Amino acid sequence: MKCEDLLRILNEYVDGTVDPAICKEFEQHLAGCNPCQVVVDNIRKTITLYKNGEPYELPVEFRQRLHAVLRERWKQMHSERPQS
Repeated sequence: MKCEDLLRILNEYVDGTVDPAICKEFEQHLAGCNPCQVVVDNIRKTITLYKNGEPYELPVEFRQRLHAVLRERWKQMHSERPQS
């Protein structure tokens, strides 16, 4: 299995819907490919965080910048719309 093949079936693997024969091939590739290990680990961690539903407090400076950008985009979107 090549990295491209692994990435193509990654969602099904994580969901547990991959054929067991392909699963074995997937795991063999994963055992010897560090970049693919990193991708799979990140996806697993993301899913775990999402399922746990634990809020994550953003750093104050990041949150302020994010809000400023969102406000600016909102203003741009609403000023460009034709008025009815």
